[in-house]
Amino acid sequence: MMDVWSAEPVLASAAVVGEGPVWDADDRCLYWVDIERGEVHRFDPLAGRDTVVITLDRQVGAVGLRETGGLVLAVREGFATWEPGEPEVTVLASPLGSNSLCRMNDGACDAAGRFWAGSMALQEDVLGAGSLYRLEPDGSVVEVLAGVSLSNGIAWSPDGRTMYHVDTSAGTLSAYSFDVLTGALGPARVLIGFEGRDGYPDGVAVDGEGCIWVAFWLGSRVSRYSPDGELLGIVEVPTPLVTSCAFAGPTLDDLYITTAARDLDPPATGAGDLYVARPGVSGSQPHRFRG
Repeated sequence: MMDVWSAEPVLASAAVVGEGPVWDADDRCLYWVDIERGEVHRFDPLAGRDTVVITLDRQVGAVGLRETGGLVLAVREGFATWEPGEPEVTVLASPLGSNSLCRMNDGACDAAGRFWAGSMALQEDVLGAGSLYRLEPDGSVVEVLAGVSLSNGIAWSPDGRTMYHVDTSAGTLSAYSFDVLTGALGPARVLIGFEGRDGYPDGVAVDGEGCIWVAFWLGSRVSRYSPDGELLGIVEVPTPLVTSCAFAGPTLDDLYITTAARDLDPPATGAGDLYVARPGVSGSQPHRFRG
């Protein structure tokens, strides 16, 4: 029998496109972004308060934690870092350039402290224009995959030997064998092909049992899959544009879920808000960027 859980609202944020939640255990807060507004948010679950820590003059697709403090970001043209209290970011690399017809999107850090993020066309119906990039701790950038349509969620299995990557426009969740020492990927294996059924795959998280949690744009849910791709459960979210999820909290058993309000006409109650579910499993601490 498939498990079903319900997500409850915790923050009426009304984000245009909320995305990229990541838990900071040191500060006991959840960072997340509003892509279209160029905002990085810091949510304090105990206080129930949310603060915009920085507003950029460009889109911001994802954030990651840094070992030295602060954040690493995927901004429109590439990669940047931010120090607490600073009003601006420091751009590290601009693989897309300022005049690109693409922008950076979702990202995550691997166990070796590299930050991965992919790109997508600004016109989302343009296929194959994106790439997946790897930011090394020394600031160099490697294009790992080309011909991606809408690069989205990135996550790793608990043993670090498999990397998962979503291409939203293609409707695929792919699995790659992963070499943590070099960052090299093996051949792609499409773990699940969704083909637009009941929504489009977006952000992902992996729990301690190795199961993959996939958020669905136009799907009103986060679904849990086994490492073999079997559907095991669904978190029902009371708004259609579900973008991403992350395990958080003191014991990493709170599943926080970001959503979006963009393109909804008429606007939907709860769209763009932050939600939480408690499915009875835990995740792991996110890795930190070593640059």
